[in-house]
Amino acid sequence: MRPGISGLLKEICFRVFDTTKGLVGTESGNEKFSVGAGGDVSRKIDLEAEAAVFEVLKKHNFRPTVIAEEAGIIEGADGYLVIDAVDGTTNATRAIPFTCCSLAYATDKKLSSVQAAAIMDLSNRDIYHAVSNMGSYKNEIAIQVNNATAGINYHDAGELIIGLNLSNADPRIITRLMRVVSTSKHIRQFGANALELCYLASGLLDAYIDIRGKIRVTDVAAAYLVVKEAGGKLFAPNGSELDSSLTGNERVSFLAVSSDSLFSDLASIITNP
Repeated sequence: MRPGISGLLKEICFRVFDTTKGLVGTESGNEKFSVGAGGDVSRKIDLEAEAAVFEVLKKHNFRPTVIAEEAGIIEGADGYLVIDAVDGTTNATRAIPFTCCSLAYATDKKLSSVQAAAIMDLSNRDIYHAVSNMGSYKNEIAIQVNNATAGINYHDAGELIIGLNLSNADPRIITRLMRVVSTSKHIRQFGANALELCYLASGLLDAYIDIRGKIRVTDVAAAYLVVKEAGGKLFAPNGSELDSSLTGNERVSFLAVSSDSLFSDLASIITNP
């Protein structure tokens, strides 16, 4: 891995924050342009944020293969950089303070090869970051998942907080997930997957579920490492450890959890008729 990559990712996050702070919740920031590589309509705030990323890369003469939400894949020679410069664009356009910049560096073109990550909360400059085998941090304080829930039966754990993405889900998926909704006292959805996964890594959520088959790998690549380095687990719905190729159009479904036992309980609820 390139020396200093973690510091470079953090520098990019701060540049994106400075670039977007005057665009959040504004008519100008919400201006629509063409459809980006990720399939969504690009807003000015998205394009300006992504341009800020490329400015920092150029400054440091760093040329990885870039996999970006707006620009798509730009070939390079120094690893892979997965960019979602603004995750939670809809929140940003409405000035809802839950949106982030998400960056992941990988040595190979697969999710399990992510070696460094940085995610900045664009409402308050909190930065979550991780390097493989070196733990996860919020700013400079180590974070970990909520180990107090390990081994607790899901049905008996009234204090569990479950993040759940239902947006634009197929009705059949919603039917499966309603079993989780009806048996949980605390369901949350905030509108930016990467930041929600950071909440799991920090112990604020106990699980985060997105099995719609819609989430782009650009949305989850950085948070994948932050969760794992904080002691969490990410599974595909079939129970295998989550992995994926790093491409702009790859879509994943996952259950991110604080413990193996919690995954088993949730998977049983979702898959049983």
